[in-house]
Amino acid sequence: MEEIKIGDIVEARYNSGTYVGEVLEDKRNFYLVKVLAVLEHPTQGDLHHIGQVDGVAFHERKALAFGEKMNAKKRFTKKYEGEIPDYVQSLKRAVENKKKELQQEDTPFNKLSLEKIKDLEEHYYNKIFEESQ
Repeated sequence: MEEIKIGDIVEARYNSGTYVGEVLEDKRNFYLVKVLAVLEHPTQGDLHHIGQVDGVAFHERKALAFGEKMNAKKRFTKKYEGEIPDYVQSLKRAVENKKKELQQEDTPFNKLSLEKIKDLEEHYYNKIFEESQ
């Protein structure tokens, strides 16, 4: 297993999303990581009942913000190889990739997930995209 140190750039999973970030602190089973880019947008819905829409709390999950700190489990963290993507561009790409993935199959779960992502775009992401121009 590769050794990760404070200051290293890592790829880390957090609440169903994947991010590039800088390790700020070693916290036993976790790393405190500052978000620098988004690689995979978080999954919408109930993570304990993926694919279900009836009888579950269907959560809306936005991607972590630039500079936001997360406690990433060490077992889901690895060194990141390559150039660090621009946060805004990486968020756009992650949102588009998630939408394409959800559009591939017409299910109630995918439809509701797309609605949640559309809400995120309208109420949150579009402001970020506009400010970066």
